[in-house]
Amino acid sequence: MRLMLSRFIAIIILVIPGLGAMKGFLMMKDSLFHYYAEHGNDEVARPAFEWLSFSLGLVLFGCCMTFLGGWILFRDRKRNYVGPRFKGKRNTDTAS
Repeated sequence: MRLMLSRFIAIIILVIPGLGAMKGFLMMKDSLFHYYAEHGNDEVARPAFEWLSFSLGLVLFGCCMTFLGGWILFRDRKRNYVGPRFKGKRNTDTAS
């Protein structure tokens, strides 16, 4: 039971940033879509870009994807799946 609960919590920790990244991507996409859609509207003289929505989406997407990338890199380092470029620095301090 304890193993199942810990796996469920780990999946929830990965799903929440995934949903956040999806929401951020959709916010950026919607901002761009509304801006380009207003160009076809003859009633709007000068279409405005939704900078706040786009910026918030960019920050949300960037933070969530950085968290997921760090999680995957940490797991792969632990299991020794990464190349030599991404291996952690080892402390070679030896006492003489």
